[in-house]
Amino acid sequence: MELIFFKMPNSNAKSHRGHRGGQEAGRRELVSRSLQSAQHCLEDQDFGTAYAHYLLVLNLAPELKNDVRETFQFTLFKWAEELASLARIQDLFNCYEQALELFPNDEIICNSMGEHLFRMGFRDEAAGYFHKALKLNPDFADAKENFYRVANWLVERWHFIMLNDTNRNLIYQKAIEKVVRSGCRAVLDIGAGTGILSMFAKKAGAPCVYACELSKTMYELACDVVAANNMEGEITLLHMKSLDIEIPKHIPERVSLVVTETVDAGLFGEGIVESLIHAWEHLLLQPKPKNQDIGTEDYGQVIPAGAIVFGMAVECKEIRRHHRVGIQEVACVHLAETVEFCSPTRASVNSEETIEPYTTEKLSRVPGGYMPLTEPFQAMTVDFNNLEELKSLATRKPCKISIPVTQGGVLDAIVVWFVLQLDDEHSLSTSPSEETCWEQAVYPVQGLPDYSVKPGDTVMMEVCCEDCYLRIQKISVLTSEYGMDIERENTLASGNEAELCSALASLQTTSTSDGMGQECMLESTEIALLNNVPYHECFNAAIGKVLSSLIPTRESLSMDVDGHDREMNFEKSQNKNSSYTTHDPLYVLDVSEGFSILPIIAGKLGPVKAYSSVEKEQHQIALNIISEANHFPKETLEFWLSHLEDESVVLQRPKSDKLWSIIILDVIETSGLIQQEVMEKAAISRCLLHSGGKIFPQYVVMYGMLVESQSLVLESAVQGTEPTLGFNIAPFINQFKVPVRVFLDLATLPCVPLSKPAELLRLDLMNPYLNSSNREVKVQVSKSGHVTAIPFWYHIHLDEDIYLDTSSDSSHWKQAAVVLDKPIQVQLGDELVLNIQHYKSNVSITVKQ
Repeated sequence: MELIFFKMPNSNAKSHRGHRGGQEAGRRELVSRSLQSAQHCLEDQDFGTAYAHYLLVLNLAPELKNDVRETFQFTLFKWAEELASLARIQDLFNCYEQALELFPNDEIICNSMGEHLFRMGFRDEAAGYFHKALKLNPDFADAKENFYRVANWLVERWHFIMLNDTNRNLIYQKAIEKVVRSGCRAVLDIGAGTGILSMFAKKAGAPCVYACELSKTMYELACDVVAANNMEGEITLLHMKSLDIEIPKHIPERVSLVVTETVDAGLFGEGIVESLIHAWEHLLLQPKPKNQDIGTEDYGQVIPAGAIVFGMAVECKEIRRHHRVGIQEVACVHLAETVEFCSPTRASVNSEETIEPYTTEKLSRVPGGYMPLTEPFQAMTVDFNNLEELKSLATRKPCKISIPVTQGGVLDAIVVWFVLQLDDEHSLSTSPSEETCWEQAVYPVQGLPDYSVKPGDTVMMEVCCEDCYLRIQKISVLTSEYGMDIERENTLASGNEAELCSALASLQTTSTSDGMGQECMLESTEIALLNNVPYHECFNAAIGKVLSSLIPTRESLSMDVDGHDREMNFEKSQNKNSSYTTHDPLYVLDVSEGFSILPIIAGKLGPVKAYSSVEKEQHQIALNIISEANHFPKETLEFWLSHLEDESVVLQRPKSDKLWSIIILDVIETSGLIQQEVMEKAAISRCLLHSGGKIFPQYVVMYGMLVESQSLVLESAVQGTEPTLGFNIAPFINQFKVPVRVFLDLATLPCVPLSKPAELLRLDLMNPYLNSSNREVKVQVSKSGHVTAIPFWYHIHLDEDIYLDTSSDSSHWKQAAVVLDKPIQVQLGDELVLNIQHYKSNVSITVKQ
């Protein structure tokens, strides 16, 4: 039969045409049937089979691509969601690869593929798909938002700040030149980033330069940078950790110089100790003997050569309100003494996980400033050219330090910075008193019975390097009172090694391990929220107004707006109208993120069934303890997620026959941006409210103003070749710049206002027909200058009379700013027209020229 088949071309033409015609008819019939089957499968929500039918159709009839594109996309996305929920990851990616073979230039499929990759932690790969989607359609809002989000992960913002720090670059260049010109043969750059230190070494004349970088994105960026600076064949780039480099597999021989800047605000946090121990043992030539005047070509050394770590005790209200709960009652809710709130920096002491024991701040920009309580003190020194010292860092006993208090105040934190000694001639300081690209490490003081200090007191602490982190621990205060020395000790960090000094007459301690207290770890933003009294009082008043409008007027349940008599009235209603409160509660749902006491506030205002969406067990325990301390019946507060079969569908009815009276949504992220999918959540929420019910907030107004700020410019993009000393880096790293800077403190941002605040946008969650996705705003220039950015913030309206200002001193929210690509020169009296576009959760602000 096979032979007959291959001889068929010799048959007559008419028969051949007939055969082709029959094949075509069969193809059309199969395509038609497959399309019908796909449609039936979609109606039955059998997305997998529908997808298979569409694949067949598109392979048989490519000419139908444009006709079925949208339906195919819908089917692909639905089937991908199903595969993801079943953890069939390989099948999911196979489907996307098939789809991209059929539609290689489809920006929507590229973007969707990137979203799946990002959710699974493949950020480098996700960035590639988002970037491709944007190249295909530069106005594609979803891809733009996704790329900006992933860009912040892949290229951290400090890269821009450091590359713009001309002084830092110049000092590193001089130190590297000095060593290379003294005879250094081979250089290894550990944690190369953009490759700037490698290029310094090559330009200085190093015969062999190697550089390693673990991040795929940064490695590829460095390759482009090196090539653009005509050093492609002269610098060997390795996409790997330095710990994995082997000789001669990756580099031919030991090097004479390691250059690195793998240091963070706390010096050791990026693993410099571990990487240098490995380098000395496996990659570097032996160190040069001390006190011998010999050449350097046969010996190894490290830049930086060492560091001196400094510290200082400070008072700082901003640090305090983010790390210590400073209130005992808020909006008529008593916070139980048996719950001890702490921030992650304190929890790191006894945590099994490796948690960074400090936070970071640019102290020169902290709102409200700071006050030194002691003189700066030397906490530690480290010699990066001494292998034995590096190896002993993690095992040596903590160093006990006692520092006299020179200024009375409140002990809020120990602030740490360092001087990085590149060699005996060149150094860099990260001190808060110097204007550099560096932040300082902040060790908040927590767990003391009393934080007040005065001259004559002594602040005591231990300093060590553990888990590759610099730790300041066991902070206590030795104070002289009534002729006796008394130590006020950090109760959590005291551990089992509390050693009493003979000078102590008394030791004040409290214990969290005696079973009496419940420790509850909150993120610093959650502690700042709990300390935000106006926030809770505004919600108290607004919730009270809604509940009072929904509850029938009764003498026993008169509810005043400002809430002074509500607790008493609620108790009366519980006693006198128990049948009412038992059978007819009002349902309140709080789906704001993180730890929130709003359900408890609602529960104190009337016959309410309040649901909290907190997930963490210790948060739920803490809320239950607070509920009991406020004499709540157990059934008043419940945890909503425990009632849901599918936790991904948080917004649904409280019961099949009930609706919500109040739904509380998180609208603004603490970063200063609008929460993702907030309008979609509001649309669902509106359908779940009974008559007279409300969403909180009801609407949000966004404000902004024109400013001139060189700081924002330098923090957003590398400014040409001047700061990088002639090397062409800016065009490559600036591909990852994002137009919006987040987590700003507008009160301390170095800037010159060029206009008064203007209303930019209104988002109404209760009345969406009032919203506009595109509007123009005219802004009057009040001062001549160059507009470089537009900072923005929000008024969050719980109703017409009650609102929260995210730029206020008590706000737990930060602000954000749009940074312009190019400054715009303006004169007093000019008028700039801003184009405001709102799409999903993304707001874009552009200047209409």
